[in-house]
Amino acid sequence: PKKRGALLPALHLVQKQAGWIAPETARELAAIFELHPIQVMEVVTFYNMFYDRPQGRHHVHVCTNLPCSLRGSRDLLRQLEQHLGIEAGETTADGRVTLGHEECLGACAWAPVLRVDETYHENLDVEAAKRLVDGLE
Repeated sequence: PKKRGALLPALHLVQKQAGWIAPETARELAAIFELHPIQVMEVVTFYNMFYDRPQGRHHVHVCTNLPCSLRGSRDLLRQLEQHLGIEAGETTADGRVTLGHEECLGACAWAPVLRVDETYHENLDVEAAKRLVDGLE
């Protein structure tokens, strides 16, 4: 039981090094923490800070909660999907961007909000969001 308390820090470490939690990694962690691999994957898929598939160099997340949606975030997300040629949850073929949405980024007063990696961008319109994404290396 005490050993299991170190699972989250271990997952953070693995993800920082590898960028995601691969199934074989989940099996290795399960052995270390005396868990079943599915128990490790349940943790990985429960938290939105862990990824169970390879990710792009940049994470672009659009807030889709009510205040942002009322200010156009769902359309912004659709426009970015078309612009990048992917759907939310996917990564561009060049591995540059993984696009996603989040239920709430906690910046309702500045809706719509988009998070690129760890930086928030507020009061965005579609064209500004496209320029922002196009500028990512």
